[in-house]
Amino acid sequence: MSPRTNDGEPEREQPASRDVEDPASTDAENTVPMDAENTVPMDAENTESGDVQQARTAAEDARGAQATEAPGRVRAVRDAESAAETGDAEGATATGDAEGGAKDTAPRADEVDVRVAAVRRLSTAGRRRHALHTGACAAMVAVALTAGAIAFGAARDGEPTPVAAAAAVSPGLLAGADLDAGIASLQARLRAQPRDFASWAALGLAYVEQARTKGDPSRYPQAEKALKRSLELRPENDAALSGRAALAAARHDFTAALKYADQALERNPYSERALCSRIDALVELGRYEEALEAVRTADRRRPGVPVFTRYAYVHELRGDVATARRVLDRALAASTTPGDIAYVATQLGQLAWNQGDHATALTHYARALAADENHLPALEGRARAQAASGRRTEAIEGLEQVVARFPLPGPLVELGELYEARGGAGDAAKAEDQYTLVDAWTALARANGVNADLDTALAAADHGDRAAALRAARAEWARRHTVHTADALAWALHVNGEDEEALPYARQATATGYRNATFLYHRGVIERATGHSRDARTHLAAALKLNPGFSPVGAREARAALKTLEAAK
Repeated sequence: MSPRTNDGEPEREQPASRDVEDPASTDAENTVPMDAENTVPMDAENTESGDVQQARTAAEDARGAQATEAPGRVRAVRDAESAAETGDAEGATATGDAEGGAKDTAPRADEVDVRVAAVRRLSTAGRRRHALHTGACAAMVAVALTAGAIAFGAARDGEPTPVAAAAAVSPGLLAGADLDAGIASLQARLRAQPRDFASWAALGLAYVEQARTKGDPSRYPQAEKALKRSLELRPENDAALSGRAALAAARHDFTAALKYADQALERNPYSERALCSRIDALVELGRYEEALEAVRTADRRRPGVPVFTRYAYVHELRGDVATARRVLDRALAASTTPGDIAYVATQLGQLAWNQGDHATALTHYARALAADENHLPALEGRARAQAASGRRTEAIEGLEQVVARFPLPGPLVELGELYEARGGAGDAAKAEDQYTLVDAWTALARANGVNADLDTALAAADHGDRAAALRAARAEWARRHTVHTADALAWALHVNGEDEEALPYARQATATGYRNATFLYHRGVIERATGHSRDARTHLAAALKLNPGFSPVGAREARAALKTLEAAK
């Protein structure tokens, strides 16, 4: 679906030591990933807070919506935005007077889990009219993910809070198996020491990670408030500036991410987070040569898993899969924490998947899940590889579990396409449920400051409003020129009948040597539509040879198109 990113990379600063041979010594090049989510299980017991009751009530109301008039799509989006604004207002205390302490308004882990689960309950409510379902879904996602509040607090309603350590909590704590425990410790620390700028910065970065882990964009305003407070207490401190760079990248504002990363590095040239955010930003802006220099600099200053994975990804983008695999193997050998093991093993699984080696991909995903059974990218990747290996029932069951907790665009679309491919009774309606939830998530993301144009373009081109897909793709291309935005724009133009305009973008998407079957498939379809039959045969065949199970729907259509072209020779 979307470009790979480092969203799942554990947030921590590592010692500046070389546990792995310096990849730069091979004179290699680099760019970035950004798409893994994180490694943090949320195991708190469920309790019925007011927020959870709200989510339950909303879910029940949505189930009965078939018998009532539902709001239209526009109103649904407004509802989502309104809910997000409400959550932001409730959390305003996060940037209040530190001397006066802070109010407990943040939902606990169990509350977030129940609200996210409510989205899944809504998606299985049954068949209904598309307009009705869109309205209910958008409203439900907004309630389920934002009804809590957007400030900090490890407990509420008089419940006890963890005892804070005497010293400021290290950001390294946030790389552990329980992100919620780390956040709770930081919150408790800040209630006792509200002028601790370093803990405010660590808390802001933790909220960014929690947003990624939970698929809950409403956490981003919360992170912004914490980082702002850190900078008010200690202007221009590099930890908060690095946090702002990570937050901007998570919101897909890569120009701002680059600005904040550069500011942080002016103050601390060895900040691992800033070095990595700078690489991420340059890659996502399509400035690949600068990213190469940035990753070499980062490797000299702070070699470790975060830099090695970025180093590997640039080689993959340039078609040098052997180097990418070798560097990731070294990174995995150097990994000791469950978070690092899960993250790197998943990257190896994704690399194998892209080359159509589904058995090897499944092996790597199994290792990732042995380290962290809740690692979202590994769960999603395993389901994708299972489907491509003919194990569709297992794949569907796996993705159903993923979207029950993490209703994110990628797994939602993948699950919808698997329902379409299965074609059983009720599967068409189930698929439509997933695509509608993508629209609801997009509305919520935008209401919380996330640029969701690439997600919109990718999902809507095949499963939604094609005109909206083209608008989003053009907007994203105006901001950044990457292989992924080129592919998205090419495909959006194609589905809108603009194949002559699409062809140069399709060629640009494949120009770096990046071995991506979807890109090859898109290019082949567009070449067929523009009369370049020989090139179309070449690229459609290449897509299927590279990864014959790259998409349940796309692979089927690629075979049909290739068969027609071969018959016409």
